[in-house]
Amino acid sequence: MRKNIGGILLLAILLSCANNKALNSNSGIAAVATDTLPAPFATPSVRNNSKMVAWPENKTPVAPAGFTVTKFAEALDHPRWIYVGANGDVFIAESNTASRSRSANRITLFRDSNKDGVVESRHVFAQNLNQPFGMLTINNSFYVANTDGLMQFDYKIGDTSLTSDGKKIVALPAGGYNNHWTRNIIANTAGNKIYISVGSGSNVAERGLANEIRRAGILEVNTDGSGERIYASGLRNPVGMDWAPGTQTLWTAVNERDGLGDDLVPDYMTSVKEGAFYGWPYAYFGKNPDPRMKDTPRLDLVNKTLVPDLDLGSHTASLGLAFYTGNSFPAQYRGGAFVAQHGSWNRSALSGYKVVFVPFANGKPTGKPQDFLTGFIADAAKSEVYGRPVCVAWLADGSMLVSDDGSNVIWRVSTGRK
Repeated sequence: MRKNIGGILLLAILLSCANNKALNSNSGIAAVATDTLPAPFATPSVRNNSKMVAWPENKTPVAPAGFTVTKFAEALDHPRWIYVGANGDVFIAESNTASRSRSANRITLFRDSNKDGVVESRHVFAQNLNQPFGMLTINNSFYVANTDGLMQFDYKIGDTSLTSDGKKIVALPAGGYNNHWTRNIIANTAGNKIYISVGSGSNVAERGLANEIRRAGILEVNTDGSGERIYASGLRNPVGMDWAPGTQTLWTAVNERDGLGDDLVPDYMTSVKEGAFYGWPYAYFGKNPDPRMKDTPRLDLVNKTLVPDLDLGSHTASLGLAFYTGNSFPAQYRGGAFVAQHGSWNRSALSGYKVVFVPFANGKPTGKPQDFLTGFIADAAKSEVYGRPVCVAWLADGSMLVSDDGSNVIWRVSTGRK
């Protein structure tokens, strides 16, 4: 009882200082990361689920002037993630939250042999998977990140299906509540390490910390699954990952927690520092303690929480993250990051439901997110949407692919009608 009272008192002190830019360095209490965020529960926590309506005929998402948006593929079943192979084959992971509805558990391959932006053939590349998401090829292996493990299959470029049974080389936590089920993967430039994003098993550890072991972070393993270590932690639900051009720095887009009001907590993108802690579940957006963790405040972890690099807006459900390294888009986009915002249920006014662009220079953001692909919201007053973007990927010609798991379409954004 005394420990709980002491923890509550310490948390109250922290919250009372939440508008100060810094605290006495000798006080032993965390410095506050920002004075611009609202207080927790400044507005009610609202459930505002969007409602899907069909895209009108001949209507597409809207890109800036000079771009053309077309359908690259359609008639899919919750297309989540996109992976473009070395030969240009486009792999689409079709999967869904199993607790809410059926999941296709399939990877579909689309081939555009003459690279004109029009698919000539479609193949079932893999099926009977377990909520597949991230995909990756290294040498003669095709990797699939199922929700419960990293799978490795025999593969050679040009294969239109996986013929081997594959083997699970890393078991991943997936039991019980598993709404943050997506597992993304990316390799380093040397091709000898794989990074696996694993979301938390809850909103804010309400199901117990024992449920969060090896979750809410990014794992690093060797290509055979050995040598696992936690690369970074305290990341509630990291999804998109990419390397900033010209650097060896990994970046990720993170879905932050719900239930603290309309404008808390901002989703963010951040460079991922090896061994760093980003706050979840004890703190958010720097050293701002979550009041719901009052019984286990862990001031040591609050104090070590890093401030993420860029605010992407609260409850935007920012998922896909990809840097632009092509040359067909105008110069202002080159080297910058694109983020797909799926949209969330926890805000009174819809937020997200678009793809945003973040300008970069010298490996750092140089401005705030800018709307790039919009038009997914049909009627904001009725919370009606046409689609929900998830992933951003690039074709060899520099055009963009965007998965829309609401309308089951893959959109292509290009500078012309190739």
